[in-house]
Amino acid sequence: MPANPQNATRLLHREDRSGVATLAPQLPAPTPGDAVPAERARAVAGGAMKGPMNFVAIDFETANYRPDSACAVGLVKVAGGEIVDQAVHLIRPPTREFVFTYIHGLRWKDVANADDFGTLWPRLATMLDGAEFLAAHNAPFDKGVLHACCASYGLAAPTLPFRCTVQISRRVWNIRPTKLSDVCAKLSIALNHHEALSDATACAKIVLAAAQI
Repeated sequence: MPANPQNATRLLHREDRSGVATLAPQLPAPTPGDAVPAERARAVAGGAMKGPMNFVAIDFETANYRPDSACAVGLVKVAGGEIVDQAVHLIRPPTREFVFTYIHGLRWKDVANADDFGTLWPRLATMLDGAEFLAAHNAPFDKGVLHACCASYGLAAPTLPFRCTVQISRRVWNIRPTKLSDVCAKLSIALNHHEALSDATACAKIVLAAAQI
C-alpha cells in the first residue's frame, strides 16, 4: 500500500476509466502524426485484431486501499466483434472500511447484503468462456484486484492475458491525458464514470474502435 493516499488512489482507483452496449461508434479519422501504423495499433490492442475479436472488458471499483476490497464489478463480453452480453454486480468486501466513496458513491450500506467475491465470481467466470483476452482501462489495476480477490477466497485466477486501453489509447490516437473520461470524450463514447458497467462498456468500445484503424 503506498504511503501517500493520493498515490494509492492513483494505483487503486485508476485515473483512467464508461458507455452503453453495441459496436464501437464511428470515429474521426486520426490526423497524421497522431496515430501509429495500423499494424502496430493492432499489436498494441492485443495482437489478435485481424478478423472478429472475442474478449471480455472488465472494471472493478474498490472500497479501500486493499486490492481485495472490490465492491463492484462490470463485465462486457464481445464475441465476433460485437457486444453480446454484460453483467454488473455489487460485491461485499471483506471489511466495512470504505475510503473511495467520494469516487464511486458506494458505501457499506449499499453492499452489506450483496454476495462476497467468493460466492459471486464462480457464476461470473463463465462469461470468460471463449474469450481470447481481458481488457481494462489501466489493466494492472483490474488484474491486481481480480487476482487479489481470487487469492483471498481460494479461487483460481483467470489465466487470460490483459490488454490495457490506456496504452491502446495513447499509441493508437495519442490521447493524453488518458483518463477514461478523456478518451471517451475524444471518441464520443457515452460514460457514467466510475459506474462499473459503464466503465467496462467504454473499455470494450475503445478496443473495438482501435480495431477499426
